[in-house]
Amino acid sequence: MSRTLGGTELKRLHRDWRRRTEGRLGLLLDGVQNPFNVGAILRTAAAFSVDHLWLVGAPSPSDVKVQKTALGSQRFCTWTFHDSSTDAVTAARAAGYRVVGVELAEGARPLHELDLSGAVCLAVGHEDRGLSKELLVACDALGYIPQLGRIGSLNVSTATAIACYEARRATWTSVDGPAG
Repeated sequence: MSRTLGGTELKRLHRDWRRRTEGRLGLLLDGVQNPFNVGAILRTAAAFSVDHLWLVGAPSPSDVKVQKTALGSQRFCTWTFHDSSTDAVTAARAAGYRVVGVELAEGARPLHELDLSGAVCLAVGHEDRGLSKELLVACDALGYIPQLGRIGSLNVSTATAIACYEARRATWTSVDGPAG
């Protein structure tokens, strides 16, 4: 019979996966306005060890509504605010990241087919409009999450979680399971 892992076992499991993970991961939020989405994205960022977030037109991580869904995870994240997506891309590139837009757009490829190794900053956009036109042009690559059902798109926080998982999964050095 299986049982859930205890605190020490969870710490050991997460430590083992951190050791197998290569590359750096960043997030650029381009006009994500719903504070609950920003909070959920911060929680995802903390879970996947995102190094930095570049925020354009997003509520502050210290906003009460953001904190409601972040549940304290923002203390594990660093972020900077930018006036434009172009400024944010410039800052991400200056930090050594390639910028990959996550968007259902012309020329985008399935996310799992993209090279997500090294330092990658995933850019996600506004809840209704997606990535801004200037960011679409500025991205080094565009990827999308293949969907099989009748719904045409995902909530931005859900899409961000899937994209972060795929970026990390693509760089894991082993799939043998945790050592120890």
